[in-house]
Amino acid sequence: MNQTINKSALFNGSCFALITTGLSFSIRAGILSQLGAEFDLTGEQLGHINSMWFFGFPISMILGGLFYHSVGPKNIMKIAFVAHTLGVLLTIFAGGYIGLLISMLCIGLGTGCTEAACNPMIADMYSGNTMNKMLNRFHMWFPGGIVMGALISKFMTIFDLGWQAQMGVIMIPAITYFVLFYGKKFPEPKVDEATSLSSNLKSMMSPLYIFLLVCMAFTAISEFGPGQWVGVILGSSGADPMIILALTAGLVTVLRFFAGPVVSSLGQTGVLLGGAIFTALGIYLFSVVTGPVAYLAAIIYGLGYAYFWPVMVGAVAQRVPLSSALGMSVIGAIGMFSSGFFQPVIGHWIDSSTVENTAKGLTGNALELATGQDTLEKMMLFPIILIVLFTILFFWQKGKKPAVSAAH
Repeated sequence: MNQTINKSALFNGSCFALITTGLSFSIRAGILSQLGAEFDLTGEQLGHINSMWFFGFPISMILGGLFYHSVGPKNIMKIAFVAHTLGVLLTIFAGGYIGLLISMLCIGLGTGCTEAACNPMIADMYSGNTMNKMLNRFHMWFPGGIVMGALISKFMTIFDLGWQAQMGVIMIPAITYFVLFYGKKFPEPKVDEATSLSSNLKSMMSPLYIFLLVCMAFTAISEFGPGQWVGVILGSSGADPMIILALTAGLVTVLRFFAGPVVSSLGQTGVLLGGAIFTALGIYLFSVVTGPVAYLAAIIYGLGYAYFWPVMVGAVAQRVPLSSALGMSVIGAIGMFSSGFFQPVIGHWIDSSTVENTAKGLTGNALELATGQDTLEKMMLFPIILIVLFTILFFWQKGKKPAVSAAH
């Protein structure tokens, strides 16, 4: 029997898969201090644990992109479910540092499979402005999952329910996406030439694609750097770090839902340049303010990075279309490799700043506040570099129509 494609079920399943990713991000951020205390870990060690999630992600994204046309998104999502399940169980039963490294790698592999399967699948199901809209609505569930995870982690910590139980919550959306995908027919690739690996690789050698890769490295760490360390660097700022994470991610969720008209009116390059400016301003404010004003900084920061990831993926889909699933996977992988690379670096910044500020005689909350602000000042470098890169991209692409038209 010729089965029809249930776009609604496939899209909703993709969204629940991304909610799983968001929960794993914010719950891990929420329990980071608890893991450090329980297993006596340094900031740099916690950075390496974080980096396993960011390294697992691009490994499976690249492999998923390479084998997307031969293996298919359905099988890639089966692998995602197995990896998510293993990661959660191994985290819960981890005996220490090495166990946490392995478990976070597994969760990263699962989340990478999600991006590798769902991005090209959505691009194949929709076209033009509808594709931009649906990619943004898909990607709104990553921050949506972060909001849920931040609030869940906050309240489960208040009621002392333990970090193991918090990790268990991640399985709820994971089981949901497995059920939604089960037995469904998935779409075929839209561009015939895109099924050719040689065509993909040739397209990815273009100056535009390579430039977008460089941009993606800094957009990703600008988005994930402050968020992943929010509990550590803002814990003594006088504002609740998990509420800041939930507020920022909640704003991004809403903004991505309404992304269609924003991207249509400002263009991909205009949105990216404006986002870099707001991101730099938001991180700067985080580094100098305390108390309730930090929530204003969170809003500005959220306005900044809201469209980074989906618009970068959309730029590849429209401006370098023959790169296909592999091109979309590799650009996401570069973003995650960058984030993974910088996690221990940020952890080292925190350790070094703690030593320096301790030598100055600071202790307790004053020490933690000074350390957090010093680290945030260093993080400002990422969006400042982006402002330069996106200014170049804006003028480079000015007047050029995307290779795949956004008009239909």
